[in-house]
Amino acid sequence: MAGAGLLTIIIIAIFILGNAVRILREYERGVIFRLGRLMGARGPGLIFLIPIVDRMVRVSLRVVTMDIPPQDVITRDNVSVKVNAVVYFRVIDVNKAIVEVVDFLYATSMIAQTTLRSVLGQVELDDLLTNREKINLQLQHIIDQQTEPWGIKVSVVEVKNVDLPENMQRAIARQAEAERERRAKVIHAEGEYQASEKLAAAAEIIGKTPVGIQLRFLSTLAEVATEKNSTIIFPVPIDLFTPFIKKLAKEGGEKI
Repeated sequence: MAGAGLLTIIIIAIFILGNAVRILREYERGVIFRLGRLMGARGPGLIFLIPIVDRMVRVSLRVVTMDIPPQDVITRDNVSVKVNAVVYFRVIDVNKAIVEVVDFLYATSMIAQTTLRSVLGQVELDDLLTNREKINLQLQHIIDQQTEPWGIKVSVVEVKNVDLPENMQRAIARQAEAERERRAKVIHAEGEYQASEKLAAAAEIIGKTPVGIQLRFLSTLAEVATEKNSTIIFPVPIDLFTPFIKKLAKEGGEKI
């Protein structure tokens, strides 16, 4: 009987000791409740509790990466899209995270989903596709304000994917193609305008010297003559023969 009593005492002591000692890691904190009353946060390291009287809730201080499932959103210009995002947050006040809300992870997820639908419903599709950084900052600010009373700090919110309807994808592709064609035509027109300016300047310079016109004509003939596989018919300007005509006329007058 004495041995059985001693064994019972040992078992009870081990049970009490097991419930009285807790070890918390560096990134963990323990929120202590004594007879239901909040005693505060403790840790990290070795924590001693009063069995049956104290209860401890572990809370991690590490950054939580939460994926927001795809949400059906109707943008301001009445385009239906599916958008998902990711939220990065961490607990900065463990007491509030346990006392102020039942499940801070679930609550943060719900706030993020409703905020995502609300904010994206106020922007147009073009802004959603091009001003992603501005929208991310707006989402982060709103979600952080709503979760602050729970001791949660939202550091980053990123919109990941925007799934567009197939007809909208085709429309955007046609718009992008038309924009590329417009830019190509503008560049071509600018090139033609610059070339015409250079040609006008060159014509003005050459026009001041008749001999220059003749030299340019002969230079062009020399360039064309290098093509031996074609027959070329070109007009000869009368100006080339003007000096010879004047000379012949002069010689004829002298003979008379």
